[in-house]
Amino acid sequence: MGLTVMPGSLAFAANIMAKSATVGLQLYTLRDMMAVSLPATLKLVAAVGYKELEFAGYYDHKPSEIKTILHNEGLTAPSAHIPLKAFDNGVNSVIDHALEVGHKYIVIPYLTEEQRGTGIGVYKALAQQCNVIGEACNKAGLNLAYHNHDFEFEMRDGQLPYDVLLNETDKDVMAMEMDLFWMVKAKQDPLAYFKKHPGRFKLWHVKDMDEVGNFADVGTGTIDFAPIFAQSALSGVEHRFVERDKTDDKLKTIQQGYKAVSQLLA
Repeated sequence: MGLTVMPGSLAFAANIMAKSATVGLQLYTLRDMMAVSLPATLKLVAAVGYKELEFAGYYDHKPSEIKTILHNEGLTAPSAHIPLKAFDNGVNSVIDHALEVGHKYIVIPYLTEEQRGTGIGVYKALAQQCNVIGEACNKAGLNLAYHNHDFEFEMRDGQLPYDVLLNETDKDVMAMEMDLFWMVKAKQDPLAYFKKHPGRFKLWHVKDMDEVGNFADVGTGTIDFAPIFAQSALSGVEHRFVERDKTDDKLKTIQQGYKAVSQLLA
């Protein structure tokens, strides 16, 4: 089964002038395409105009292969989502893989219900584990980050898990990847977190919400991104990744996301 680059994406790329080289894409958005053909998917992404990618799986490709494909398409991948379970056998193999691909950040993307457990102690233990992993990453020239959903804002024993992760990890050892959709879903204020923990939010997921609280293409939903982007320096953001977890029109989604974020960065 093949995957071809659609002509419309090339025309779109020609018509949109990139305002910044920092418009990124989280490839989870295109996971079905990635499963068919990683090389063709990355060619499509490059044609739309993206320059930066965040991986969520390598689809049986070796690090050296991915590095070559990225280079050939004029792309970089500053970040990758690596499940917490991948660290069970030590951090070295994860670090070696990340360095070979060319990542700067290793991001813990999600906790299963089993990993979340009960009580706030689970997150206190996770914070200490992240300190250890993060120190190892730093020694290798990498950075660790944590990506939120909404469950980190469910009160446990009088504390918010997200606050525990922020307060009980070394700010120089673990950064945060703020998912703007899930922050809004949890009724949290990104700007308040920027002010309380300046410089901590090195990565963002730029993801929009429709009127009933579901996913929407960036720039077509209800989230007001302008004031958030205006505080980029305060947040410390280095990379912004467009994402939509579920979409019926993947090409339209990534085109609209690229256009919207380019305009926000203009």
